[in-house]
Amino acid sequence: MSLSDLACRQAKPSPSAYRLFDSGGLYLHVMPTGKRVWRLKYRFYGKEKLLTLGTYPGVTLIQAREKRDIAKQTLETGVDPGQQKKDEKVLAQFKQAQTVQLVAMEWYNRNLPTWSASYAKNVLSRLQQNIFPFIGQQPVASLTVQQLLTCLQKVEDRNRNDLAHRVLQMMGQIMRYAVITQRADRDMTADMKGALKKYIKGHFASIEVDELPKLLKAMEVNDARLFKQTILALKLMLLTFVRTSELINATWEEVDLVNHVWRIPPERMKMRKAHIVPLSHQVISILQELSELFGEQGYLLPSAFRKNKPISNNTLLKALGRLGYEKVMTGHGFRSLAMSTIKEKLGYRHEVVDRQLAHQPKSKVDKAYDRAQFLAERTQMMQSWADYIDSVSASARVTKIEQRVFASRPAALIRS
Repeated sequence: MSLSDLACRQAKPSPSAYRLFDSGGLYLHVMPTGKRVWRLKYRFYGKEKLLTLGTYPGVTLIQAREKRDIAKQTLETGVDPGQQKKDEKVLAQFKQAQTVQLVAMEWYNRNLPTWSASYAKNVLSRLQQNIFPFIGQQPVASLTVQQLLTCLQKVEDRNRNDLAHRVLQMMGQIMRYAVITQRADRDMTADMKGALKKYIKGHFASIEVDELPKLLKAMEVNDARLFKQTILALKLMLLTFVRTSELINATWEEVDLVNHVWRIPPERMKMRKAHIVPLSHQVISILQELSELFGEQGYLLPSAFRKNKPISNNTLLKALGRLGYEKVMTGHGFRSLAMSTIKEKLGYRHEVVDRQLAHQPKSKVDKAYDRAQFLAERTQMMQSWADYIDSVSASARVTKIEQRVFASRPAALIRS
């Protein structure tokens, strides 16, 4: 005989527990405390088992019967519903413990060996400053779009729209890792397209080629009284146009003064591929000056305060600012200056210059060219570039001398 909801409501506690049976093994277990629990008695491979389905009246009679039927269906598939419930509970506890911070750090450490030290430092800093303080302890499985958006809007409020987009991109990678490792069901960042303020990526500040003479003159005169080492670093940046991090972390072990070659190992390159920089005679002269200043051990450009450390990442940027080029020229700007000038003034092909810049190939054609080193052409090009810089510098000096001579001539002589 089936139970009625009235019988369930009127069930009173007694000194000992008792059962009110429904059908199909379902019964209401009434405890001396008055607590009433739904249970299902079933057999799995001949062994009698019990499954708790919830507490009355939180789980009504109708709901208890629905749960009973679901459990019966599970049994028919050959799965123990009691064990399934335990497994689901363990999985739920596991997912609850898989916080955003825990999964993010696991993702970080997994990728760390493939990243450069500077990139790894930036990633960790972005996580620690923009993610962990706000949603770090949130289970990654239950992270919502709104929770992440709130974090990113805090970044936007600091007028860092570019950083907000980068953090969102990084969180997308973390969420996809969480999905792959079964800590989350889906990547919710896919729902955030258009949620952030539009960010228009700009180019690194760089002067035009016709402004080069003025910059060379400023470096030569050095009214800003920059350290000799800093001036030499700027010249190296101009002549080699490598990335700033690649230059400041360069060591003497990488430089072959005899064969005029600088070999940058893959772990220091953005694309994780070894890179060769042919060295012009002018660069060799600068390296010899650095050798006289600091010797040929450790970094090419050691810090003036800690010899076992290189100059800081901002040294060149601050130096350009003191020379009068704040927000007008950057370390990366030397790369775009070289690219445009070498192609336009010296006539070298795009593929050769692009290979020297160690750019990641974008098209199929570029990838095909990337297999070629063009080393002979690049060696010639780097010397031509250095010679061109010398000619521009010399012309600037001659023009300056002519201006001084003209200014010093008597007015009557000038009129005649």
